[in-house]
Amino acid sequence: MAKRFRHAAIVGKHQARGIRPLLEEIAEFVTGLGLDVSLELETAQNTGITAYEALSPDQLGANCDLAIVVGGDGTMLGFARQMARHAIPLVGINQGRLGFITDISIERFREALEPILVGDYEMEKRAVLEGAVWRDGECIFEGLALNDVVVSRGATSGMVELRVQVGEEFVANMRADGVIVASPTGSTAYSLSAGGPILHPSIAGWVLVPIASHALSNRPIVLPDQGGVLLEIVAGRDASVNFDMQSLASLLHGDRISVRRSEHQVCFLHPKGWSYYATLRRKLRWYEGVA
Repeated sequence: MAKRFRHAAIVGKHQARGIRPLLEEIAEFVTGLGLDVSLELETAQNTGITAYEALSPDQLGANCDLAIVVGGDGTMLGFARQMARHAIPLVGINQGRLGFITDISIERFREALEPILVGDYEMEKRAVLEGAVWRDGECIFEGLALNDVVVSRGATSGMVELRVQVGEEFVANMRADGVIVASPTGSTAYSLSAGGPILHPSIAGWVLVPIASHALSNRPIVLPDQGGVLLEIVAGRDASVNFDMQSLASLLHGDRISVRRSEHQVCFLHPKGWSYYATLRRKLRWYEGVA
């Protein structure tokens, strides 16, 4: 049975012009429906909103049962990683350009939010990637990624060479500008720009995409997500790894980047009637024809 919510967290892209009155309007609307409201701490500090309790992400995870994210997909990615361990469902109000995962427009937030807050919604769960960087047997960096883990060449260097292993099996040494390991959510992000396929979010897999490969035969490949992917730096200077927007630069030869499916998932709530295919048609400007 759908859940009626009691305490909403609100987080916004606090750098965006005009965000404060919008956040205040949303908060007032939500409290008017009988919910308690808390603001994410950085959002409150950077907008100057003091009418609501300001909490850290962990405190929000402990006290709230829903989060409303106002901004673009980047804002959602950052907050979704922080909330993944708390299993709090997320609603996205789009103030950016694309809005694949922040899919409610600002203009219709009232008509879209009200049914969701009282328990009438579509629920969707997305897989999360968990990665780590290993050097001489020691983990020196780890993080979660909703979109992708990307290993790429240094800004001034040539190609990077990566030894790719899936599970216990060696796949290939790839010489390229980099390699992307993307979740189904990330398949419409950098992976798509690099020539990778779109994966439906319900598919239990991910896609491995070489970036500008030296060998034209190195093509994107869809992998099952039961095993891990291991990328080892064989050659190339100043390579870096990005877990969504979390970066580690100046990787060394022999460093290994491990990627596997996290035990955590991210839960998105959408208005009734939401369709992933309709989102693709709208955001990618596909010819719609007749339904």
